[in-house]
Amino acid sequence: MLRTMVSATNTLSQLQHQIDTISTNIANSNTTGYKAQQANFTEMLYQQFNNDELDRTVRDTPVGIRYGVGAQIGLIQSNQTQGSLQETNRDLDFALTTKNQYFNVLMQNEEGDVRTAYTRNGSFYVTQTEPGILSLVNSDGYQVAGANGQPITFPDNVTGFTMDSDGSLVASYENGTPLKFQLGISELQKPNVMEKLQGGTYIGLPENLDALGFTQAQVLTDLQGANRQVGIQKGALEMSNVDVSKEMTNLIQAQRSYQFNTRAITIADQMLGLINGIR
Repeated sequence: MLRTMVSATNTLSQLQHQIDTISTNIANSNTTGYKAQQANFTEMLYQQFNNDELDRTVRDTPVGIRYGVGAQIGLIQSNQTQGSLQETNRDLDFALTTKNQYFNVLMQNEEGDVRTAYTRNGSFYVTQTEPGILSLVNSDGYQVAGANGQPITFPDNVTGFTMDSDGSLVASYENGTPLKFQLGISELQKPNVMEKLQGGTYIGLPENLDALGFTQAQVLTDLQGANRQVGIQKGALEMSNVDVSKEMTNLIQAQRSYQFNTRAITIADQMLGLINGIR
């Protein structure tokens, strides 16, 4: 009975993480550029009892009895499928149409440290950072990085924006002299190595990347130069790829598993009560 209670308790905590993941997906079903997360379970350590060594019956499973201690979440995997595109006709709305490509933004924390974050949300705006100078920022106020990793800035007398054939942003001016900027876009080779950052749609390189056995070049590639292959559409935004009906089905299954394990604890507790009550 005690083993039953331990196994069920271990699994309950992991099921709670799964329910939290599903809840986050449902809450972000209308968040621009959000990628759904999926919790995958693995079996925890188990103890093998070889009490049937003389049993010669052909079985699909190993001979003997295995006592497990529950299940755990082995990986929370990001679903990188393309979300639906919503046309906005804004000059500074951009949707990436190629899988695993992300915009680069410069995220500053409370200590003032700046790190590069990656997002599929291409809703950009302009804000004045100093007299006569505008900066390209996203909807959360983070500066958008160019292909050189630096913030994109330009004079404030801009009249409009267009998109070049190679995915570069072109700012137009009354004097007819345009300014061309390559948006910082990176392609992820191993998106599941990335860690989630604040805001739902942001991901970044983990600080323990070396301990995980990867280098930055193995995880992502910064797309630069004239021959970079970028899939981007102007005047549109990529919506969340969350399938609400699928998430509700997963939520019901997780809740039933949660109820099953709580019931197992209750029954084990009742059996221990009966044993302790024997005179």
